[in-house]
Amino acid sequence: MKNRQRRTTIYSMIFIAPWVLGFLGFTIYPIVMSLYYSLTAYTLGSSPRWIGLANWNAMFHDPLFWTALRNTLYYAGGTVPLQLIVALAIAVLLNADILGRGIFRTIFYLPTVVPTVATSILWIALFYPFGGVINHALGLMHLPQPLWLQSPAWAMPALILMSAWSVGSTIVIFLAGLQDVPRYLYEQARIDGARGWHIFRNVTLPMISPIILFNLILGIIGSMQTFTQPFLMTAGGPVNSTLLFSLYVFRNAFQYLNMGYASTLAWFLFMVMFGLTLLVLQLTRKSVFYR
Repeated sequence: MKNRQRRTTIYSMIFIAPWVLGFLGFTIYPIVMSLYYSLTAYTLGSSPRWIGLANWNAMFHDPLFWTALRNTLYYAGGTVPLQLIVALAIAVLLNADILGRGIFRTIFYLPTVVPTVATSILWIALFYPFGGVINHALGLMHLPQPLWLQSPAWAMPALILMSAWSVGSTIVIFLAGLQDVPRYLYEQARIDGARGWHIFRNVTLPMISPIILFNLILGIIGSMQTFTQPFLMTAGGPVNSTLLFSLYVFRNAFQYLNMGYASTLAWFLFMVMFGLTLLVLQLTRKSVFYR
């Protein structure tokens, strides 16, 4: 019996060894080394040189650091509420007993599986100020037609509006939460005379509050790490108006080859996301209903 258990243990360790090695080599090691590099003067082609907290001190005196941080908080403050509201509204509609519900669910999820590069190219065409679909529609309604991605004032709002395009995963999570709400609660609310908005506010929202919190935290983390769209659509411009933090990390690492400073920026971004997550958990501690 002991030999059998020993063989089972050995075989189990052999099977999980590739994952453990991959986790140590491709996750833990890069994390530890990036923390070390953040305390060194390290550019590609040279050896790391220990400088302590000099990178951190330089970061707080870097004007582009503050620009990137401000832009990232602006982007997150716009995208996270927008995505939550749009996703929840669509999920409520798709949760209704309507004809072709499965088809509609598939349609709303499809943008999520479209490659980000293809989506960005599509939205560049939609936001094109001269003859683009969006400005053409605004012109038909006799509304102002912004320059969108070519305007420092409108480039960031354009990226925020675009973020509502890919809420398919959030919709699916909301749908799962909505379908888990006990039906008898709705029946009791209707017996008590509640209708429409009152049922949604007093029954649905409290019951799916953990789902809202989950999507809120994922939205904050995802928006703080957004890179592909500003990189492809605006390259951080015009006039650094869409220079998000991840894009600034990329510039320092792979354009300026300053890996030490880029590691410092990356760790600061991690601390910001971690702090915001803790803050959200603390602020919502009494308003989230766990069954």
